[in-house]
Amino acid sequence: MERVSLGVKGMTCNHCVMTVTNALKSVDGVKTASVSLDQELAKVTYDESKTSLEQLKQAVIAAGYQVE
Repeated sequence: MERVSLGVKGMTCNHCVMTVTNALKSVDGVKTASVSLDQELAKVTYDESKTSLEQLKQAVIAAGYQVE
């Protein structure tokens, strides 16, 4: 399992946090996703044989947020 932290910009409320969390969890291979509004950060644990960092970033972007 791989663990990564992604900077997420554009979140303004807990609804945004849930949207980003659900977007990440919908990616095949993601085991856990924890998103912090205050830190503008998403911590993700995933199976690198099923998904990639780029796919995680694309899921956040598709949900309407920016990744740093």
